[in-house]
Amino acid sequence: MRMDNRIRDLREDNDLTQQQVADKIGITQRKYSYIETGTQPLTDEILVKLANLYKVSIDYILKQTNNKKRND
Repeated sequence: MRMDNRIRDLREDNDLTQQQVADKIGITQRKYSYIETGTQPLTDEILVKLANLYKVSIDYILKQTNNKKRND
């Protein structure tokens, strides 16, 4: 499943570069770029890290909802 648009939109909405996101979630910029473009699948671990970084729900990233709110 490609999440590139939602992930890219979140990154851009937060004025972050691919390198900055990669550093924050502990992967290389190249790997992040592949995830963002859909070349490499999004793992559960990275999905959780991105949801935590952006403070959004996993369902929002997976395009199951348009509601960003998390149930913490």
